[in-house]
Amino acid sequence: MRFWRRKKDEDVRPEDEGGEAAAIAVAEAEAELAEDVSEDLAAYEPTPEEVAEVHEQTERAVERSRRGLFGRITGLFQRADFADDLWDELEEILVASDTGIGTTNAILTAVRGRVKDEGVKQSARVREILREELIAILEAPRGAPPAWAQTPVPGLLILLVVGVNGAGKTTTIAKMSYAFKRDGANVLLGAADTFRAAAVDQLKVWGERVGVRVIAHQSGADPGAVVFDTLSAAEGGRADIVIIDTAGRLHTKTNLMEELKKINRIVKRNHPDAPHETLLVLDATTGQNGLAQAKTFTEAVGVTGIVLAKLDGTAKGGIAFAIAHDLGIPVRFIGTGEKMGDLAPFDARDFVDALLG
Repeated sequence: MRFWRRKKDEDVRPEDEGGEAAAIAVAEAEAELAEDVSEDLAAYEPTPEEVAEVHEQTERAVERSRRGLFGRITGLFQRADFADDLWDELEEILVASDTGIGTTNAILTAVRGRVKDEGVKQSARVREILREELIAILEAPRGAPPAWAQTPVPGLLILLVVGVNGAGKTTTIAKMSYAFKRDGANVLLGAADTFRAAAVDQLKVWGERVGVRVIAHQSGADPGAVVFDTLSAAEGGRADIVIIDTAGRLHTKTNLMEELKKINRIVKRNHPDAPHETLLVLDATTGQNGLAQAKTFTEAVGVTGIVLAKLDGTAKGGIAFAIAHDLGIPVRFIGTGEKMGDLAPFDARDFVDALLG
């Protein structure tokens, strides 16, 4: 699946030419480019191969969940008719899969209401209603498309990535950089995680592997200064996308959350509409703890999207439903493995179908 669809070969920047006449020509070219890009994005439809790729990655990511708790759901629908005594078991499975009590109640209330209204007992139809309600939960917070898929494309796309230590944040940034670069974007990374020892060096290593530039200061430096220098380098270096890594803040440490707010303010000084996305990386294996993290980060910096890392490492997988229902935040990406290309755009239908088997 293509992550980035900007026409790089047609991109023109003022610094490419000299003089007032050239600047006017560049402005006209950029206006024409914006129109062309908007038309290109509006007309874009994933190819069958791209759709199949996302489906395959999603299947792989939820394999353990499908063979675990969600596999038990499939067993409930083996009878011709869905017996009333199975509702309690279905509830237990959803709660145990990290869907959460509130979200589970909302799902089952909707399903039971439709089953009653339709007067159906056939297991196949009850299963289909459950599938539809699970998809509806995930699609409810969809809202605007991701910033990288909107029209017109921002001149400089700025992404802020947050999350606690160990969630897979830096690895996710590397995977995102790889995907954007593969699709032709000029990516610049900002190593603003100066709090954790070796974090800067870790991002540099990933940058070298992917082939993208990393702006970094020494460990312990002011993260705000790193962000300022990163944005300055991006503006002068023809960058398309800036991805800013931040310290793995423990959501219980108020001073560190305040530092995140400071970074957000620095970004907005010269780019009032940025960050265009604030992505929270959650370790899918942490279950309901991830929901608590999401609430805290949203209050601090206004999270706009979730990346579910390590989804292939959990046998539960229900946290996606809880996040969508309780917080109204869309899942943007899912981590599907350990390889560089193991990051997939989140598709609600693929996700639910893969879980239910």
